[in-house]
Amino acid sequence: MNDPAHGDPAREDPARQVADWLEVYGASDASAANLLCDRHDPDSVAFTLVEPDLTSAAFTYGDLADESRRMATVLAASGVAAGDRVPVLLGKRRALIVALVALWRIGAVHVPLFTAFATGAIALRVEGSGARVVVTDASQREKVDPIDAVTVLDVDDLVAESQTAEPSTDDAVVGGDGVFVQLYTSGTTGKPKGVPVPLRALASFQAYQHFSLDVAADDVFWNAADPGWAYGLYYALITPLATGRTSLLLNAGFTPQSTVSVLNEFGVTNFAGAPTIYRSLRAHADMTGVRLRRASSAGEPLTPDIVDFGRAHLGCEVRDHYGQTEIGMVIGNHWNADVAMPLKPGSMGQAMPGYTAGIVDGQIALDVKASPALWFTGYDAAPEKTAERFTGDGAWYLTADTGKSDDEGYFSFTARDDDVILAAGYRIGPFDVESVLVTHASVAEVAVVGRPDPEGIRGEVVEAFVVLNTGFVGDDALASELQALVRDEYSKHAYPRTVHFMDALPKTPSGKVQRFVLRRQ
Repeated sequence: MNDPAHGDPAREDPARQVADWLEVYGASDASAANLLCDRHDPDSVAFTLVEPDLTSAAFTYGDLADESRRMATVLAASGVAAGDRVPVLLGKRRALIVALVALWRIGAVHVPLFTAFATGAIALRVEGSGARVVVTDASQREKVDPIDAVTVLDVDDLVAESQTAEPSTDDAVVGGDGVFVQLYTSGTTGKPKGVPVPLRALASFQAYQHFSLDVAADDVFWNAADPGWAYGLYYALITPLATGRTSLLLNAGFTPQSTVSVLNEFGVTNFAGAPTIYRSLRAHADMTGVRLRRASSAGEPLTPDIVDFGRAHLGCEVRDHYGQTEIGMVIGNHWNADVAMPLKPGSMGQAMPGYTAGIVDGQIALDVKASPALWFTGYDAAPEKTAERFTGDGAWYLTADTGKSDDEGYFSFTARDDDVILAAGYRIGPFDVESVLVTHASVAEVAVVGRPDPEGIRGEVVEAFVVLNTGFVGDDALASELQALVRDEYSKHAYPRTVHFMDALPKTPSGKVQRFVLRRQ
């Protein structure tokens, strides 16, 4: 059998590759610690750990194996057992990786927490998962201490105790259906819901890295997303561990110029991030010296201007990919030559190998039987919410994102189903209007929502919330200019009746626009 971490260069059948990965990651005797660490060459570098001053250190699989075995001993002595949900609130540092692999050695389930969370968001996830133990450090501890009935473990204490601990020799076998992560949805459209991630999901994750991101053995790969959220956890941390590919991990927050510095200093050739990163780079960074082989985007629809920005300033176009916390990435403008297709403006691409997509009741949907890589079976302890994700006969997974497809299998995103604007009998997708507005030189970011028509005639009217580039003033004249742009470039029925100028758009910690907040204003 082929090594699923590296694939077979001679094999050109994507469906066969996915089947091979499913066989290994879905095995009944699968161990997370083995698949994500131990089976790799101990001398190979797992992560290049980059500090804010751009100093760096190589973290090998051998080091990770030894340190995680010792920490597993300490965690077990602290009461952590197989099946326990253990929230981890840490920055992008070495101890984060060690703690996660240590938890997986025990058979515990990692519950990711984003370091920008306040106590309320942390408590929701801690209490929702039934956790008894939380792992954090001194910089985050004050957020966790107010939460009742949990034991707080300081990771630096765990590291210190691990220095003299005996390495654990018992790695839990959880099997392909065993849960190793429980992530929570972002809360863009409601209360976050727990998403159990089984070990067999690694087959889907690897398919994305291979076919969509096209991470090659000689690439310098950097996914800048934070591992407190799905895209960063799945594809900046877990998938590189599964595949044995070296990845950068920057222990710092995002700034445009620091991002350029990392790209140039480490010679990054394959980069992934959210559209907001690319927009910020375009608006605020000197891109001199940046040359990428691959650039990918996920999290929100990618407007065509960013594709062009990539061609002009990154050395390659930026390719849009689509997915969700519940299913990982499933549709994309894939980079790998075996499946790559020409870009179509406004399209997020085609279904990834291992998935068959369609449009059901106006929603982007996945054919369950024809999507062997689909791993989501339901939310944690939320059967009613789970039922909303599937058709009544269970044949289709429903994303709740409206969209459309063409005869060549290209899919286009329209809106979250509850973001669709109903105006005078028309269904208006915010993304279509935003794609026009963002082409104006003054616009840095924009979000469009529907508001009740004050005249009670049209049902809803379109309103735009605009963040301006430096040097522009938000006045009536500019508002009129933006309205005319939509009327002239898109459609008279979809132009924003009101344009609001803002310093920043309300977003979740993962960078998604909270349209429900805008609708309340």
